[in-house]
Amino acid sequence: MDNKKLFVKHLGQTTRHPLLLEIDYADGIYIFDKNGKRYMDMISGIAVSSLGHGHPKIKQALQKQIDKHLHVMVYGEFIQEAQLELSENLRALLPTELDGLYIVNSGTEANEAAIKLCKACTGRTEIVSFNGAYHGSTNGSLSISSNEKRKKSFRPLLPNIEFIDLNRLDSLRTITNKTAGVFLETIQGDAGVQIPSTEFMTALRERCTETGSLLILDEIQCGLGRTGKNFAFEHYGILPDILTLGKALGGGLPIGALVAPQKTLARFSNNPELGHITTFGGHPLNASSAAAFCAILADEINLSEVERLGEILETTINKHPAIIASRRKGMLFAFDMESSAQVAKVVEGCLENGLILFWFLSNPNSFRISPPLNITENQIVSAGRIIYNAIEESI
Repeated sequence: MDNKKLFVKHLGQTTRHPLLLEIDYADGIYIFDKNGKRYMDMISGIAVSSLGHGHPKIKQALQKQIDKHLHVMVYGEFIQEAQLELSENLRALLPTELDGLYIVNSGTEANEAAIKLCKACTGRTEIVSFNGAYHGSTNGSLSISSNEKRKKSFRPLLPNIEFIDLNRLDSLRTITNKTAGVFLETIQGDAGVQIPSTEFMTALRERCTETGSLLILDEIQCGLGRTGKNFAFEHYGILPDILTLGKALGGGLPIGALVAPQKTLARFSNNPELGHITTFGGHPLNASSAAAFCAILADEINLSEVERLGEILETTINKHPAIIASRRKGMLFAFDMESSAQVAKVVEGCLENGLILFWFLSNPNSFRISPPLNITENQIVSAGRIIYNAIEESI
């Protein structure tokens, strides 16, 4: 039985029509299939491989850790050098107020922990989230996500959750002194790169402060250089009470993180003790990769280039009249077309011509681009040409 048949027969499926690209290896911004065909990875595994594939410093860090040890104890008991190195390197990218780090296994787990933490810190039970939100697929994270099509089969979910509209100042009245936390992707990803206004973000921060509600910014997809800043909230001059991270942080390995003032995270260690626990959170192998990623982001990635190259690609693709609208922050893009069928043709056409694009779960009339941050100008120009031609052929 060949690998495609084994994949469909024995691995749990997420869709009836997977891409079924059979991977051999990956290097830099390229993925190679079993037939030796090369594909330019313009989605970075959905904003995960932000340094491309196989960065030598990440591989070196992994090998060094493998030679030392793998799992030795559940999170929070033993002092492990990889976790400390990650803490130091990540905090070097952050405002000094956010000095605490709780390491988990994924982005959705970080949001699950944040749900618990905001309730524990405030003694309140109500949560406010946003229409268009996607915070993960586990029970709590799904509860604060807004796509009813993806929720209805799994109800009942968590109670006491209200959804409001992005960029509507009057909707902020929903946040009251009964609200434990307000969850927002700083840039909404799954909704098609929906970007808040500075006025709205300033008012949101002020409203949370007024009501004593914790502002939780989810930067699992938009954080860590993706928008041309270390963190997307820097575009707005505000600070979250809690920041959730994942995806790119692991340098290609699974990890998530809850970032907050250490005094806030301390709520997990009393009343009750062990208020949030994880066996594999902070796994030394994943932590070593994440530590290396943060160091590389600080030392090697020119964030002004992220913005400049992003503008070049957006300008190229927008020249085609079939693009109805586009939204971009740094190297996080959404391009709107007339229909999901046309988007599918563009994705398929790019794949045939050696370039990987994808669509949005909650915005099917758009295709997404999130290339590695260390992509070169020549590669950006080449990618733009392939995508433009695929759009032309889709008409």
